[in-house]
Amino acid sequence: MFASSRIFASLVALFTLSTAALAAPSWKILKIGGREYLTADNVAQFYGLPTNVTPIEKHLRLDNGTNSVEFQLDSREVMINGVRNWLCFPVAEKDGEFLVSRVDLAKTLEPQLRPQMIPNLGHFKTVVLDPGHGGYDKGAISPYGCEKDFALDVARNIKPLLEAKGLKVIMTRDSDIFVPLELRARIANAAKDSIFVSIHFNATDSNAAAQGFEVFSLTPRGAPSTADDALALRFMNMQAGSPVDAPSLALSMSVYHSVVGHFSEVDRGIKRARFAVLRLTQTPSILVEGGFLTERGESRLIAQSTWRAKLAQSIATGVINYKGLVDNKTRPMMVADYRREFDGQLVLHDATAPAKPESSPSVTIIPTSN
Repeated sequence: MFASSRIFASLVALFTLSTAALAAPSWKILKIGGREYLTADNVAQFYGLPTNVTPIEKHLRLDNGTNSVEFQLDSREVMINGVRNWLCFPVAEKDGEFLVSRVDLAKTLEPQLRPQMIPNLGHFKTVVLDPGHGGYDKGAISPYGCEKDFALDVARNIKPLLEAKGLKVIMTRDSDIFVPLELRARIANAAKDSIFVSIHFNATDSNAAAQGFEVFSLTPRGAPSTADDALALRFMNMQAGSPVDAPSLALSMSVYHSVVGHFSEVDRGIKRARFAVLRLTQTPSILVEGGFLTERGESRLIAQSTWRAKLAQSIATGVINYKGLVDNKTRPMMVADYRREFDGQLVLHDATAPAKPESSPSVTIIPTSN
């Protein structure tokens, strides 16, 4: 167990707010259980969101027409600019005010509400595409095919789209071969001025109705991954985070908004994990989960080459939008922008909605690790 003074020092050292944020004279930091929080009203004031908004049934929505945030009390789930995100720590409450951890202000909100202010957005000329699995590692298997083949096909479709925009593309594999995770990371690290995009498809053995898209970047140091609900103090001294954490989250945001903007699949959110390919890479890196092979309807869609081509197009568009942010400080398109572009025909479904009654066909899940 860490002493409270050590926890405070760790947080201050590891989760510094942006220079502009630190200069703001009105930050009011509250300390609960050794963790630093700010009131949602304080956060809203800084970002020009509505203040003094009354929560409705444990929900607090702040929207100024440019940015929107919807907090849920006692939850790590938050909606930022129309898509689901996952905080490092749940929203708390004190004296009737919603509280957001200082970690999440720096690591979750700031890079998405003001991506143009990220100080170390490095210019890149190369995209390293990483089709998951390969060779004897088939990944998840649906009645219609293997994850390794679908991921490779999507990456092959992305490659010419990015090359047409003047980017160099390196594939960690371009055939049905097994590539160790460490080698994938080394390929990315050896590529000068690059970003890394890993392509996967999801599977679960506990919920046949699970479906939808997810995107991951590396979990910040001192915080739990999205799938870890322990929230133990041991996270304060976990393995190091990434020096390009904010650019990786901005890349996640840009790609994810494009993907959910192009499709009507379930929005499962922008998440954090310590997958090996994210942990070992030293360049802005994300891992995209393009739907579930264990869900009956979605597995059929994934098996369609036209659907995979559309997924490739959406990922490529997100990467190009991220390049616009890096090169010109142009804010990437948000899901609302894509909805307008597609004349409002797309509808995002709620990942927390009741499960579909339709049963799933027999699916094989081969245990693998990333």
